[in-house]
Parts: sequence; C-alpha cells; structure tokens
Amino acid sequence: MKLRLIIAAHLVANNKNGETPVISLNAASILPDDGTAGSLVGRVWLPSERGPSVVAVREGGVYDVTADFPTISALTEETDPASALRTCKGTRIGELDELACNTPPDSRDPGKPWLLAPVDLQVLKAAGVTFAISLLERVIEERAQGNPAAAAAIRAEVARLVGDDLSKLKPGSPQAMSLKETLIEQRAWSQYLEVGIGPDAEVFTKAPVLSSVGTGMDAGLHPKSTWNNPEPEVVLVVSSRGKIVGATLGNDVNLRDFEGRSALLLSKAKDNNASCAIGPLLRLFDQSFTLDDVRNMDLNMTVTGADGFVLEGHSSISKISRDPLDLVAQTIGAVHQYPDGFALFLGTMFAPIKDRDVAGQGFTHKHDDIVTIEAPQLGKLINRMRPSDECEHWSFGLTALMKNLAARNHL
Repeated sequence: MKLRLIIAAHLVANNKNGETPVISLNAASILPDDGTAGSLVGRVWLPSERGPSVVAVREGGVYDVTADFPTISALTEETDPASALRTCKGTRIGELDELACNTPPDSRDPGKPWLLAPVDLQVLKAAGVTFAISLLERVIEERAQGNPAAAAAIRAEVARLVGDDLSKLKPGSPQAMSLKETLIEQRAWSQYLEVGIGPDAEVFTKAPVLSSVGTGMDAGLHPKSTWNNPEPEVVLVVSSRGKIVGATLGNDVNLRDFEGRSALLLSKAKDNNASCAIGPLLRLFDQSFTLDDVRNMDLNMTVTGADGFVLEGHSSISKISRDPLDLVAQTIGAVHQYPDGFALFLGTMFAPIKDRDVAGQGFTHKHDDIVTIEAPQLGKLINRMRPSDECEHWSFGLTALMKNLAARNHL
C-alpha cells in the first residue's frame, strides 16, 4: 500500500490572481481506492442535534449509528469493532458527497451536516524519532538551535559521525549501545539519539482530547514559527485493552524552530490550535485491512505551494525502527492506562531539506499551503495551512459532548 503526501495541484492552480486557495471535497477524495469495501467509520456534525454523531460509511450512504455507539471510543471497545459496525443498522443521513462538499469552512452551509475528525475520547499520542532520517534531522535541529541557516553544515557533520543509514540498527540492541558509547566519547551524543536508538521510545501527548481537525479543515501553525513542516503519518486507534483496532491518516504538524531551540518546547512545537489533523475516516481492521497493510506502506511525497514550489520524496513504513506493536506496548500497560483508548501517530520519515526560497534556509510552510496525505486503503486527508489563531477556534470539548449526548438520550 502506498502513502503519498501531495499538495493538490488542481486546488492551488486556481490561485493565479492571488485569490485564497479553496479546498473542494467529494466522495472520491474521502474514500479508499476500494470504496466502501472495508469497515469505515467517521464522525459528522449534525446541526439538527447541535453536536457530533458517529457514522458508518457504506455503499448506500452515510448512516448515523450514535444510538448504538455514542462515541468512536465506545465502538472500539467492542470485541470485534468491524463486525459490530457492519451489523448495526443506523439511520441514513445522506450521501458522502453531500457531507464532503459541505465540510471546508469557506463553503460550508452551517445548516447542513459536515465531516469531523474520526476520533473523539481517545487520548492523542504521538511517537517521535521512529525513522533513521527523522532521527538525524532531529539531531540537526537540536544543534542548529532552531536556526535553519546553520542546518546544512551540521547535517554534514552529523552524517560523518553517525552515517546516513541507521535503518538496520535495532533500538536498544548491543550494537546500538556500542554506537552510543562511541558518540558520547566524541561528544556527539544527543537526546534525540537516545530515543532513536536507545531502549525507550519517545511517546508524547500530541493534543487535548477532541481537539483534532478533520479533512477539509484548516490546520494550524504557531504564528511565530518561521521553520516548520507537515508530518504525514499513519495513526493507529487502540482500545483501552491495548488492542489495535484500525488506522487512519494524520498530520503531526511540526515547528522545527521551536523544538530545535529546546526539547522542553515540544509542547509548544506540537500542541497549538488545529495543529493535529486526523482523517478522513477510520478504517477498522477486518479481512480486507490488517496491521500488516500498515507495516508495508510505501510513501511517496510531494509538497507544492501556491508559489509553485514543489518538493518530492519517497520513504517506506517498512523501514520504521520500532514495530507498531512495540510502540503501542510502550504506550499502554501496567504503568499507563487509557480507559477510553488512544490514537497513536507512528512517526514519519518526512524531513524536508530542500530550500524553498533562500539557499540554506530549507523548507517551511507558507500561508494557504494545501496539504493532502493520501493512502490507497485509507483515502485522503486534505488540509489548508493557516496560523493557529486564524483557524476555527476549538470550543466543543468534553463537557459539551457529554451534555449533548445526554440531551439526545445517548448516555
């Protein structure tokens, strides 16, 4: 299964006269290549209910199943979530095309339903430095102290000391520990190398529960950031028992300048309004889609802005340093529980170094970049990049959700 990061050319091509790029969605930009053959679940905002509903996306349309499963979290707690979704009747609320078209905020009719991120009560977690190339770039960020102009020289130095292929090095192995000792002796050790090749994975809380934006929404960048990039990732959805029940796509938006200045700024680099994008739908594991499909994803990446800039690349999930099962095991267990489950970003190989404007300055987002993360078996996650204070403010939290579900007699 291939996973591609693209900024949709047909969307930015309409910006010849300096007009703001507009996202246009339809069912084809939401569904996997095999359509509704898999077990697809999502969330929809229903104006008639003044709140969100859990929906099954089927060949015959979109069906509200909130009466059976008030939250996505409740569905994932079933013994067999995919089977439970298939056997649940639900109430038809419309065509996927209609909901998709009404999702982007610029063209939305607030009186009609629209799509939301396909997670709700799950804690939003992310694994960092899980690929060799990502590991090297994090070391470079740290040494550059958030200054992109210093990165090129440091990149060459780090490659000389560490090499540029750590994909065969098993984290925590004797070989990894031997490399650690060598790098410490040469004063080249880094906290990023510790989580990249050491025994303990970096797993952090990405954002508050319910704060994710879905496909078609604006995704947020801190307005003070001058060095940042998208992070296209597979997101696993895990039950309270630690069982991986399905997967979707995510953009773990990253501020390289903030995190590079200090790892203690990770929360500011990662957690801002609209900085966690997940979608378009959650595909539950069944006979048509398994964890091995996730393990074998190939990634092709292209970034294109309204300014005509294009960045292309290739990577493979098969080169991840830590298996998804290991990352889940390091997230949940005897020392940490998640009663409502969690969603886990697996990390990314995407670490752009191609200069966008000035030589030596590398890549950073520009206002209104439209980013599409695509996987044939997971559909497309499309977001327009905006400063976080220009994105829709997040106002519907846990209290609002509980009150809404109670008023609808779903609790």
